[in-house]
Amino acid sequence: MKKSNGFWLYLITSVIVYGLVQMLISTEMLNPFYTNTLIYIVINIILAVSLHLVIGITGQFSIGHAGFLAVGAYAAAICTKLSVPFPLALAVGGVAAALAGLLVGIPSLRLKGDYLAIATLGFGEIIRIVFVNIEYVGGAAGMQVSHLTNWSYAFICLFITLLVIMNFTNSTHGRACISIRENEIAADAMGINTTYYKVAAFAIGAFFAGIAGGLYSHNFYIIQPTNFGFLKSFDILIFVVLGGLGSLSGAVFAAILMTIVSTFLQGYPETRMVIYSIVLIIVMLYRPSGLMGTKEITSYLGKWTGGKGGRASGK
Repeated sequence: MKKSNGFWLYLITSVIVYGLVQMLISTEMLNPFYTNTLIYIVINIILAVSLHLVIGITGQFSIGHAGFLAVGAYAAAICTKLSVPFPLALAVGGVAAALAGLLVGIPSLRLKGDYLAIATLGFGEIIRIVFVNIEYVGGAAGMQVSHLTNWSYAFICLFITLLVIMNFTNSTHGRACISIRENEIAADAMGINTTYYKVAAFAIGAFFAGIAGGLYSHNFYIIQPTNFGFLKSFDILIFVVLGGLGSLSGAVFAAILMTIVSTFLQGYPETRMVIYSIVLIIVMLYRPSGLMGTKEITSYLGKWTGGKGGRASGK
């Protein structure tokens, strides 16, 4: 009953948010700039929560997420170029990224800590270099893409992403991933197949990063391999760390905050990165555990949702 209440609260809130924004767009109260900013926020939220599953829940330090973003972006772009319907192209982008996640995850997730970070960073760079050298997708010059991403597609993808990751985290599989994060040796001793769960979390995270890639590529008129460098991976990592490791709500809030800060500082290219860095330093000085720490927003809405907020942090 409590889980049902939580789902209905999430569903009703989502419908209200979608309806309000769609009304503002339809009545042109939101101009194209703000609409595009909202879509970009949604894409960054999907990226943040997909990496949250890998780092915040399973405890695997991956910094190659931009590689999965690139795979999804190019796979979806190639599909729409071949006249595949956009929703199906997004799904293909997600599956392609998940397969790439399995390809890199099976051998590399036996590594830990810095070694895993280096392996995933190397994977991301390999993907970028591969696309630079493929003439079919334009090579270094980039690939022209139709503008198909809109608020409805972006919001539906966000809704599904959050729903799947929340349910996965609160399931038996999610608790197994949390046990791996807390103490992998103890989890292994208790009979948990640690490699299986790490690879599964990695593949799910890669799948949703691929979905975000499809939305990203079709939100602009051209994509280039330079859009998916290692700095993009660090941007996504910042969302997760700034929001609070282990907090899904924190990853969402951090993605919203940093996207808004970055977008509205574009008019000040000389000082943009300085101000961006100062904001990060101030937040980490006063909130070293991140904006939400290990708590979820449902911790503050316990009487409506049954107090499930502590699950994600393993409490």
